[in-house]
Amino acid sequence: MTTLPAEGTNDGTQREIAPFSSEPRTRLIFGVNTVEQIGQLALGLPASRVLLVTDPGIVRAGHAERVQRLLEAAGIVVTLFAETEENPSTACVDRAVAVAKAARVDAIIGLGGGSAMDTAKGCNFILTNGGRMQDYWGIGKATKAMLPLIAIPTTSGTGSECQSYAIISDAITHQKMACGDPKAAARIALLDPVLTVSQPRRVTACTGIDALCHALETAVTLKRNPISWMYSREGFQLCAQNLETVLTSPDNVPARGRMLLGAAFAGTAIEHSMLGAVHSAANPLSAHFGIVHGQAVGMMLAVVIRYNAGSAEARNLYAQLAVTAGLVSSDAQEDVAIEQLIHHVSRLLRCAEIPNSLRDAGVDRASLPMMAREAAKQWTAQFNPRPALEADFLRFYSEAFEG
Repeated sequence: MTTLPAEGTNDGTQREIAPFSSEPRTRLIFGVNTVEQIGQLALGLPASRVLLVTDPGIVRAGHAERVQRLLEAAGIVVTLFAETEENPSTACVDRAVAVAKAARVDAIIGLGGGSAMDTAKGCNFILTNGGRMQDYWGIGKATKAMLPLIAIPTTSGTGSECQSYAIISDAITHQKMACGDPKAAARIALLDPVLTVSQPRRVTACTGIDALCHALETAVTLKRNPISWMYSREGFQLCAQNLETVLTSPDNVPARGRMLLGAAFAGTAIEHSMLGAVHSAANPLSAHFGIVHGQAVGMMLAVVIRYNAGSAEARNLYAQLAVTAGLVSSDAQEDVAIEQLIHHVSRLLRCAEIPNSLRDAGVDRASLPMMAREAAKQWTAQFNPRPALEADFLRFYSEAFEG
């Protein structure tokens, strides 16, 4: 049955809740046209000279010009850095730092997808604490205060606006570095669904799948706790029920809003409970074959769910997610709930036009053992509800290769 408590086991006993600490660091502002508040919000930091970090696509969409105009109308000097690249590298961050230093900024705004927000955070680390991004790989390595940051997502995906981590790739090794510190969290996350309407369908699809995966992974990790579970559950319900709508009816602003909020909730869950084997398996796919992150996690999602369901606790939690999203009734057997969950995920992947297999995505079969070795060493693997070793990742890749 799927009605056991969130921390229950399959025999109805209660799982001991591990100690945790929860401290909200980011003010969340949600609503249509809330971006119009950016000038007054920035003044309240207080800010007088702002670095606006974004990318060329956001400039073309007109969002950067709108935000800059609103800031300048409030009397704030704005310096634009629009060179953010997908999967930002240390070199990209260094360019942003040079611009920020020259402008003598006292606040930073990240406008765009996860790449823009990560670049803004990475810039903040070095601008305020010096050194290189490699110095901050890990948790809590910044010793000095950081500039106030406002995050304005234009995609419903990474949830970076609600996280204290910057994911930056080493420009030489291409290794992704998770650089986290409570001081790096945005002071304000401004969620305006209107800003997401301009996304190309492909971006909507891949970022939406990423958000869905965040909710599913955070729900079952070894670090999960009652706070993360609430965010995982609500994030999954919002994404599972609205992703297909925004793909088939892209101008549906209410559905866009629910996806945006779902992504933020899932991002908040990451901050509390981390991720698992899906992300560990996805990173080598992006590093070696240039597969977009959202597509990479999507192709690995079903095989890892089925593997994790071998854990009684994870199985129960997945079943509860299926009930929450209306995929099964509350009296459904867990076997039925798991199959319906995987079926729904697979349906959304098809709707998002994610390739059916790694073979279809251009992955070389001979590379699977090498990627399995790398995936097993990824940081997030340690939080998976079932141990995921090199042999397990090879199995995941082999299954996903065939589709």
